[in-house]
Amino acid sequence: MIAPRTMTLSPLAPHSASPVELKERLEADRRGMPFLVYRDGGGHQQIVDLGALGDQPTVGRRPSNEISLGWDVNVSRVHAQIERMGEAWTVADDGLSRNGTWVNNERISGRRLLHDGDLMRFGDTVIAFRDPARGDSRTTSDQEGGPLAAGISDAQRRVLIALCRPYKNAGAFAAPASNKQIADELYIGIDAVKSHMRALFHALGVGHLPQNQKRARLVERAFSAGIVSEKDL
Repeated sequence: MIAPRTMTLSPLAPHSASPVELKERLEADRRGMPFLVYRDGGGHQQIVDLGALGDQPTVGRRPSNEISLGWDVNVSRVHAQIERMGEAWTVADDGLSRNGTWVNNERISGRRLLHDGDLMRFGDTVIAFRDPARGDSRTTSDQEGGPLAAGISDAQRRVLIALCRPYKNAGAFAAPASNKQIADELYIGIDAVKSHMRALFHALGVGHLPQNQKRARLVERAFSAGIVSEKDL
């Protein structure tokens, strides 16, 4: 049996996504319908609209499953079932799988109601459940767009572009630039970078987040608001 472990590789983590992948997630958010996000055997992001799979899609290694995880040898042939119940969605493992189904690091028995942002693990594959219309982890709405850019100075935007620079052609494992990297690129002092970053945290509404989440969330906000685009990197 696969032992429980902390699911640190969330498919929703902004720092693990390329600009194109972030854009795909934002577009899925804006559709407002429940969807799944995960990475396939090649590390490519997959976004699946649950409504297109019917009311009772199954998860498993066989190609006949609506959610087929054929690359994962620790997933059973028919592993679990996701089911619509009214406006909600559940995941159920009634003993079909050998290695169990986990939701947020807890092995489930029977049926579990899914909430926006929940992480399901089948074998070694982590799948995030998103329900933008009902949840709190949805991407900030389009009203963040235009007005945000208007409140950011040219100097701050240059810092923001430098922060996002590592996402250019970086695939799934990019991380925001450090203050030193930004300072070296722009030929300014680290204190100046810190000052601009504090202003950006406030302007883009991420100042309340834990310190280890601010920079990645700032990158996501920058792309979603259109302040930074791929051609800027």
